[in-house]
Amino acid sequence: MRIQEFIGLNVIGVEEGKDVGKIVDCIVDSTWKITGIELESKSFFSSHVKVVAWEDIVAYGEDAVMIQNEESIRKVDADSIPHTFLEGKNRLKDLEVVTEAGTILGKVSDVYFDQKMGNTIIAFEISDGLVTDLMEGRRWLPCVPEMSARTDNLLVPALSEEKLEKNINIVNG
Repeated sequence: MRIQEFIGLNVIGVEEGKDVGKIVDCIVDSTWKITGIELESKSFFSSHVKVVAWEDIVAYGEDAVMIQNEESIRKVDADSIPHTFLEGKNRLKDLEVVTEAGTILGKVSDVYFDQKMGNTIIAFEISDGLVTDLMEGRRWLPCVPEMSARTDNLLVPALSEEKLEKNINIVNG
């Protein structure tokens, strides 16, 4: 599943059967696991965001994410979140992907995780710019533990360029 397909899904509390919000972002740690989801918030000026930890997600699918109840939603200081995908100061989307040898591979356009593996990120979708994306398609870079997200780039092992694949659209749909 692509993170961008996950963002925007409704979150439903199983106990009440109540829609408790929409996903606006995903939280990612340094071991390339999704550790939580961020829900829409009505307050624009607060430094806190509404978060559901991954462990509190009961189930998820193409149409909704299920949590036990509203008590699973916590307010967290936005600055304490290590990485997010779409928003925030440490976001992964649009980070430049650079090899340890200094080769720029493109920019992160999406992140894939396998529903069978839970919350583990399995690959990054890399964009080389609009024209290249239209002509050749985006590429898919398998995730390895040696990758590290920095302030301005995603640093990947030197031989990552050889591991780039044509975008595969069959990962969970």
